[in-house]
Amino acid sequence: MGDGGVGRRTFLAAMTGSGAAAVAATEPAAAGTADGGHEEEIRALIGRMTVAEKLGQLQQLSWTGATGPGGSQTAAAEQAARKGELGSVLNIIGARHSNALQRIAVEESRLGIPLVFGLDVIHGFWTTFPIPLAQAAAFDPEVARVDGEVSAKEARSQGVHWTFAPMMDVTHEPRWGRIAESCGEDPYLTAAFAAAKTRGYQGSGPDSLKAKDRVAACAKHFVAYGGAEGGRDYNTVDVSESRLRNLYLPPFKAALDAGCATVMASFNTLSGIPAHANGHTLTEILKEDWEFDGVVVSDWNGVGELLPHGFAADGADAGRIALNAGVDMEMVSTHLAEHGARLLADGRIKEERLDDAVARVLRLKHALGLFADPYVREAQAVPGPTPETRRAAREAAARSMVLLKNEGGVLPIAPGKAVAVVGPFADSRDLHGTWAGPGGEKFPPVTVLHGIRDAAGRGARVTYGVGATKAADVVVVVVGEGVKLSGEAASRSDLGLPEGQEELIRAVAATGVPFVVVLLNGRPLTVGNWVDSASAVLEAWHPGIEGGNAVADVLFGRVNPGGKLPVSFPRTVGQIPVHYNHENTGRPYDPKSPGNTFVTGYLDVDRTPQFPFGYGLSYTTFEIGEPRASVTRIGAAELKRGERLEVEVSVRNTGEVAGDEVVQLYVHDPVASLVQPVRRLRGFERVALGAGESADVRFSLGAEDLGFWTNAVDGRFVVEPGRIELFVGSSSTAGASCTIEVS
Repeated sequence: MGDGGVGRRTFLAAMTGSGAAAVAATEPAAAGTADGGHEEEIRALIGRMTVAEKLGQLQQLSWTGATGPGGSQTAAAEQAARKGELGSVLNIIGARHSNALQRIAVEESRLGIPLVFGLDVIHGFWTTFPIPLAQAAAFDPEVARVDGEVSAKEARSQGVHWTFAPMMDVTHEPRWGRIAESCGEDPYLTAAFAAAKTRGYQGSGPDSLKAKDRVAACAKHFVAYGGAEGGRDYNTVDVSESRLRNLYLPPFKAALDAGCATVMASFNTLSGIPAHANGHTLTEILKEDWEFDGVVVSDWNGVGELLPHGFAADGADAGRIALNAGVDMEMVSTHLAEHGARLLADGRIKEERLDDAVARVLRLKHALGLFADPYVREAQAVPGPTPETRRAAREAAARSMVLLKNEGGVLPIAPGKAVAVVGPFADSRDLHGTWAGPGGEKFPPVTVLHGIRDAAGRGARVTYGVGATKAADVVVVVVGEGVKLSGEAASRSDLGLPEGQEELIRAVAATGVPFVVVLLNGRPLTVGNWVDSASAVLEAWHPGIEGGNAVADVLFGRVNPGGKLPVSFPRTVGQIPVHYNHENTGRPYDPKSPGNTFVTGYLDVDRTPQFPFGYGLSYTTFEIGEPRASVTRIGAAELKRGERLEVEVSVRNTGEVAGDEVVQLYVHDPVASLVQPVRRLRGFERVALGAGESADVRFSLGAEDLGFWTNAVDGRFVVEPGRIELFVGSSSTAGASCTIEVS
């Protein structure tokens, strides 16, 4: 990101009225599970353990309410904890329940080793924030950090030590349901949010995980899960080494640099090898090259799924392969616990590797302070959302919304206007989004209808239902996809609005009354059949517990939308993939020569997306100047030694109201030994400006921004001599540019 400029307004400062965010960003990252003075203690404890107890530390079982292979393992968990042959439990919720199980492990087992409790706390525990894809649209990592901080406090008070988030799977596939849980199509944006979310969960500093309001984060899914063929969940991924390192790995490295304590293996195969069996990624890259000393946990039944993958012959073989590849803890399936002793006796797994995995688990427990204080204070358990956390969620949701269209100034809705609200999601409580956590079931969200009625004020004419549209000054049509249509195992072959919704839009358009379409969805949708008829379109995503209020804040102008798309919106499904950071072909499309048909693309649809990455409108207008580089020439050797160049650009609010603009910097290497993307995002800054105000935004570029990874399997990063093009603007189609020369 840029290093700021006049007018920058952080999300946290806006929430608290302080400048705390700027201070927090300069603090050292959390130390993850690095040596906190317990290594000798850990080694001594391992020396006292039986093989069964060691294998038990590598076992994670599921508590009540679990679905899928393995199901609920409550009785097995209690029995294993009592024997000292269990390391972790997931899906146990509640301070009283977790303390009860913890007492069995600590007070009844031979060695008294505490359990670590995990849960999918993805975008909220009690207080549901917008889905991660929506948060990425804010182009402000503070949104993710605050979400992580609020979620960690609520979850830890209820006995949760470990969250299986953030997810940082870069994807070019909107058909893939888990795009809702991702940050979209760009590795740089995803990396920024991954680091911020990690700090939100874990805090900063070497002992932050011991705090009773922090949880261990988990970087998932390692790796390239977002590249699933056809957007079908769990499907095959086949990528080159260069694409692996340039596209999929950077967010994981950013999370680990921020101190992320754990990593989760992914469900997919990677170039023919299942991720849970991939020693190249789990050991050579993660543990050796990156020197990661934390826990690698399997995904749900991921070790067991080596059998249907056709990679393991039986359960013993699956356990052997996964442990030797680098998996340290097995979630739900029990192949290591069942077969590990025989595998060890037969020499198929080594004692050194077994002890390494156990040490990683014990290191995590020490980092969380569980040996010193394994219980939670039941009287201090957070019972639900507070006014403060609701305000944070409301501002996050509004900050994440993207104005896609606004013709004739229909938005913001002027005071005194008669408003009709229609659509299947107008009064729906289906706003929490996928992986909403326990709060998604216990605490219903504010509906859009309720938010509009509250925002319009007493005496305003707000009607609900299709029959009232002709008497209205403006109609708000609330459509989208339900929560069950996005998320895990929710791939879609058709990205249009579900049945009947486009017909509703056409019926409203036929009345001639100006109307606004509010989209509530977990992925990019194709809007080509109806978008031209709408006066305005607001992308609100799945906005969480305060979603209805946040939508109303934007519609009535209490919040000027400043979000940008973190993923391109295709015109049709047949266009996919249509991401901005693609490589050129030998016959690239040139919009200046539309008559040339012998270029890449389709005969029956425009070659560009409906809305490009980084796109978003405002209730005001902005002017971004030409970029100015601090040097016109810099040596590759100097860049590799750590020298940097600065790029400065001015931005001015040319409208009549205050608003936010996201200034974006893209780079392009036009001649390289490996064909490069036409553009790569390498800086962004969300700037708040009053009417007529201007600011200078500065970006700092180094070797990591101007170079790239080659296809060398052992990893080779190069910065090559040549011309580099820099583009600055308000989206990935930015036109203002300058060049520098790497010598």
